Amino acid sequence: MKDYSNNFDFEKWSSLASTDPEAFEQYRKQVINNFIQDLPEEKQQRMRCLQWRVDSIRRLAKTPLAACIEISNMMWDSIKGKNGLLEALHGLTDPYTADAATSQAPVRTTGSEPNVLKFPGKSRKKADLATQDLL
Repeated sequence: MKDYSNNFDFEKWSSLASTDPEAFEQYRKQVINNFIQDLPEEKQQRMRCLQWRVDSIRRLAKTPLAACIEISNMMWDSIKGKNGLLEALHGLTDPYTADAATSQAPVRTTGSEPNVLKFPGKSRKKADLATQDLL
């Protein structure tokens, strides 16, 4: 996979956007598609769907600033929202407070049996009889 981290030339992109917006848009799409194609195959479909969402937001927004804000909110939701990164990290560090939506039972790490307390009250036989009456 190529290293895209140092290949961005802001002046070049800014100049192209100012002088030829159509060429800028074509080049933008080409670079994004090349980046997605360089990803491992199992991640490509997810990234295409994400890019479709971003492009849809840009197309439907009334202004570029509105699109920017909406895309930023989408990113924050993926971090802080339901099933987001923070929730996933909390689930890894404290499985007993993880969201039940993950449907994963907490993993017991102590290796010992739970300490069950006995409370005074009805005898076991009376409790069993009461339960049977309910059934």
